[in-house]
Amino acid sequence: MEPQVAPDERTTLQALRHTGLHLAFADALPQARAGVLRRLWGALWREGVIDTRRLSTPAPALFGAVPDTVVADGVAHTHPARLLESLRPAGHVDRLVRELDNSVANLALGLAVAAPAAGSDLVALEQSVVDGHPLHPCCRTRIGMTTADVLAYAPEHHPTVRLRVVEVDPARWRTGGTPRPPLLPVHPWQLERALATGLVRDTGRDLPARPLMSLRTLAPLDTPGEHVKTAVEVQMTSAVRTLSAAAVHNGPLASDLVATLAARTRGLRILRETTAATVLDAHGAPQRTLGAVWRQAPPAGAFVLPLALLPHRPDLLTPTFFAQLVQLLLPPLFDLLRDGVALEAHGQNTLLEIRAGRPHTIWYRDLGGLHVHPGRLDRAGLPMPPLIGALPTHDEDELRTKLFAAALSTVLTELVHALGDRHAEVAWDVVAATVRDAVTDTDDRKACFAGTWPLKATTAMRLADDPLQDLWCQIPNPLR
Repeated sequence: MEPQVAPDERTTLQALRHTGLHLAFADALPQARAGVLRRLWGALWREGVIDTRRLSTPAPALFGAVPDTVVADGVAHTHPARLLESLRPAGHVDRLVRELDNSVANLALGLAVAAPAAGSDLVALEQSVVDGHPLHPCCRTRIGMTTADVLAYAPEHHPTVRLRVVEVDPARWRTGGTPRPPLLPVHPWQLERALATGLVRDTGRDLPARPLMSLRTLAPLDTPGEHVKTAVEVQMTSAVRTLSAAAVHNGPLASDLVATLAARTRGLRILRETTAATVLDAHGAPQRTLGAVWRQAPPAGAFVLPLALLPHRPDLLTPTFFAQLVQLLLPPLFDLLRDGVALEAHGQNTLLEIRAGRPHTIWYRDLGGLHVHPGRLDRAGLPMPPLIGALPTHDEDELRTKLFAAALSTVLTELVHALGDRHAEVAWDVVAATVRDAVTDTDDRKACFAGTWPLKATTAMRLADDPLQDLWCQIPNPLR
């Protein structure tokens, strides 16, 4: 197995010597270190991976600023990877140190070319989000890619990517949803690996496409009504972004279910995964590295942006706009929760359509992270589709955690922080009033006003033996 590359600051700078970006990259490094340090420092305080008596600099607010220098064990640190090396918490420290170094380097590379997006082009708006996951210290890891790869394929560098179409033996082609011919779009970074399997044949045909916030999900130029998710053996934040058999099986089925429920609500619509496909090996086993998911794009001509962009758009995010957004977003999310579906409504998956300066429609995409509760679904009068893997759950706390950690603990908390301290109390009052009006399930409403809300413990996960097993911490509930 080939070693996975993970350029740090030094190797990235070397790669940039002849590109004209090296000075801008060097200038961006302090900001990038501080951005990743903020995420790591907050995680160390709240996730239980370290004895916090070793941390002298105070705990930050969830999205609050961290000083450029933090003190642990009496030593001052400005770099998150060096901080973690010094603390040596239990677990896979060396793995996480490598990821932090890579995250800082790639974040600085994005900051070196950052430019605000103008207009209403969804792809350009998504590509203007430079800093990635707002709380994960590995917000910009691209383990496996060189610096040249990142420049060629990462959305913040605004490339046009040429997906390669490969042909598959029809006997090895498995699809769900709307049938498609056995032609698989392969990300160019993945092409050599795909051809080496001997399971696909190169047609020599390219599909030009532009990457969305998720590097491996792209908007083809020739088919503006759809987006395509590809498989790439690159670790981004917490996972290597291949496509499991469950993702291929579940996508169209989950789309039908969630779209049916969303149609009962006001303001929420689903971007369906219309087709999912994978390639079978000689034993009939689906290949995670050879797959694709096609899904609907938002309506052409609409002004749609991901919620992750709103904290960076003070021209849009006013207290009035926030109140309108909350009143549009929360009622349908809690209607679906009552009926048995918890959406992982974080800032990348949840899109907002704006009309006449007001929030108008929520568009939700990427159904791989949701949870479905068969009992609640049955009470709503809908049959449980034959979903597999982690999507079904009989645990109501697990169901609520999926929605709360994304929509409440992360998205709304970040938006309130972006509004500023002087608007925070009124903003949370709007959230509380909306919850009281919208949440009809007694247990769900009680959980909304509990002493704490759940939040994914991403740093603890990266230190764990199984980094893909969800771990959770608790944060104070601002509604209390």
